[in-house]
Amino acid sequence: MTAVIRAAREALRGRRPVAAVWWEACAVGRSVRAAWRGPGRERDLVVQSLKAAGAALLAWAVAGVWLGDPMALMAPWVALVLVQATVYSSVRQAGEQFAAICAGAVIASAAQAITDDHTGALALCLPVLMLMANWSRFGGQGIYAATTAVFVLASGTAVSAAAVGHRVGQAALGAAIGVAVNALVLPPIHLRDVRENLAALARESGDLLHTVATGLREGEWDAQSAAGWSSDAARLGRRLDALYSARSWSRESLRLTSGPLRRLQRVPTSVPPEDEDQRWSRVTGNITALTRTLAVTVDEHRTPKAPEGPVLDLYARLLALIGDACHAEADRLLGSSAGPRREAETETTMDELHRRLQEGLREQGQGAARTAVLGTLVLQAENLWAEIVPEPGESAGQ
Repeated sequence: MTAVIRAAREALRGRRPVAAVWWEACAVGRSVRAAWRGPGRERDLVVQSLKAAGAALLAWAVAGVWLGDPMALMAPWVALVLVQATVYSSVRQAGEQFAAICAGAVIASAAQAITDDHTGALALCLPVLMLMANWSRFGGQGIYAATTAVFVLASGTAVSAAAVGHRVGQAALGAAIGVAVNALVLPPIHLRDVRENLAALARESGDLLHTVATGLREGEWDAQSAAGWSSDAARLGRRLDALYSARSWSRESLRLTSGPLRRLQRVPTSVPPEDEDQRWSRVTGNITALTRTLAVTVDEHRTPKAPEGPVLDLYARLLALIGDACHAEADRLLGSSAGPRREAETETTMDELHRRLQEGLREQGQGAARTAVLGTLVLQAENLWAEIVPEPGESAGQ
């Protein structure tokens, strides 16, 4: 399989449109496999998509088949768009959308009464409704005022108070069905996303520390390498933003959802405390500062110089061990652990490396400029160590 992928890469090199389609197809394939393998974001998207389709079909069955409405368009349309990422957002958007639909139906009817012509009514009401679509009270649902007016006027039927009430009633039916399906059929709970983003942040932090350690140990790093490390640190910042977003979604997803329905969906019953977000925010900040310091040391226009010799190798080994601790934290967040014995051995080794680095600082054999840089790097490593390897008992119960 690896050989096939490599051959495909070579064949697609230089053919950007074809390559873009190929990589997009690969991404879709990975998502399909992830949804098939087990619970996760991809499977949650599949469930929500099927729920939206089911809500629309149910609304059509009620309005068009059971009630026999020949123009049963509003109900499935509203039900389809109200199966949102959380039950709370479905309820909130149902209110906003219902208000927008009522406004669109009433203003379209008034325009029809004034002009007595469908085209004239559209010309009269659409500019007003598009301006209203930007009103904050409608949230993101203001556009439905204009589309409702188009549906009401373009249908060709006479516009009357009864017809307006009929459209509004269909919208209310669709909203009720959409919200009910989202709330009662596998309600979306986003607790898993917080844990997965935290674990990904820990693992990517460990990967970056290992990359830096390898570069320092091999001595083959320059301004380009340091710029790459800084770029990787910036990606950690974006991962941190994704964590904050997941935390917000997790809070909202617990609103208006009952305990029995949560248990039925078999989602995690708890998430890591919010203190973990702040801890990894500090870790990200320290890694960013560390990579920035290394970038400064290889800038030919700056005075500070990177330390050399055995002390740099000791520092690289310390970063590698801190990276191992990051990976262990990622495993712990996902439910596995390296075991207390291995953790104790790692901490003992880190203590020894830290002691030898402190001795190197006291000896000051690197010169004043290099010693100052080494002191800064050691301080940043100590900050990382304090955050990633907490005192015994601090992580209990997380």
